[in-house]
Amino acid sequence: MTTPQQDGFWMPGEHEPQESVWLAWPTRPDNWREQALPAQATFAHFIERLSGYVTVKVAVLPEYEAQARAMLPSQVQLFPMQYNDAWMRDIGPTMVINGQGEKRAINWGFNAWGGELDGLYDDWSDDETVATRIAELEDVQRYDAPFILEGGSIHSDGEGTVYTTEECLLHPSRNPDLSRADIEAQLQAYLGIEKVIWLPLGLFNDETNGHIDNILHVVKPGEVILTVCDDPSDPQYNISQAALKVLSETTDAKGRSLIVHSIPMPGPLFMGEEEANGLVQPDRMAREAGERLGASYANFLITNGAVFYPQLDAGKDSEAEQVLQTAFPSHTIVGIPAREVLLGGGNLHCITQQIPV
Repeated sequence: MTTPQQDGFWMPGEHEPQESVWLAWPTRPDNWREQALPAQATFAHFIERLSGYVTVKVAVLPEYEAQARAMLPSQVQLFPMQYNDAWMRDIGPTMVINGQGEKRAINWGFNAWGGELDGLYDDWSDDETVATRIAELEDVQRYDAPFILEGGSIHSDGEGTVYTTEECLLHPSRNPDLSRADIEAQLQAYLGIEKVIWLPLGLFNDETNGHIDNILHVVKPGEVILTVCDDPSDPQYNISQAALKVLSETTDAKGRSLIVHSIPMPGPLFMGEEEANGLVQPDRMAREAGERLGASYANFLITNGAVFYPQLDAGKDSEAEQVLQTAFPSHTIVGIPAREVLLGGGNLHCITQQIPV
């Protein structure tokens, strides 16, 4: 059993050319309100816009295939398969590449963001099969990583640096038997990287135990976007200030000091009473009116020539778009109304997984 690093493979950056983007059709009534119909409409709008820039592939539960087909553009490919929920970033494979243009897939261990300790649902057995199934459909070889990790917990710059948070990767519900040094060694072995940059915490009240993709996004090597908060009384303020301190004092794998673009935080936003009442409330993932939502503009997707960002707050959306346009001057910036995705616990980056060229 070799590792990607031993075989000369590494994780490319999201800013690099993409062959396709995968999503999964949302259906869970305990996570998506009103039998998932509002979320499905949001996914369909996003997929329609996305398909103008990249091939879009959608996993769909067999019993929902006809519904998804009717709601999605004809060029979007559907692939019937089993899964437990629609967070493709975390249940799909992470792709690695080599210098000869080959691709391979990494199948991480998955335990629904915390397993028995604080996982978000009881049965994730179907989610655990998705990365293997997609590797087969993409006709690529697969590595089975011997530890728990979600795709939303890592960002790669494609040149040897990976960003993550201590809150998530060192959380006792992930890999309690692995030390920080052990996890760094595993990341180096499976992502082919040289350096891990650790932020202390992710976004405040993030159900995923602080995924990096809800607070930071890599623009390109040596350059990142970070969620900041301008209200010192908000819990996010100190979290973001600590992250800024780390980023200002470190260098990446190539020795570069980091350029940091600050992007505002929407809201704060909270779940409404009607929104909470529309859920079939489970034991594990119970959500209540008034609960603060993990809202972030950093949870965007870069694809070929475009950046898709979540529109979440009419008072902040345009400012966020301006930050993105400055950071990505040659990209088209596309806003997607995404509150329905936020209500489910994530956003546009969380529901997508790119396949590199």
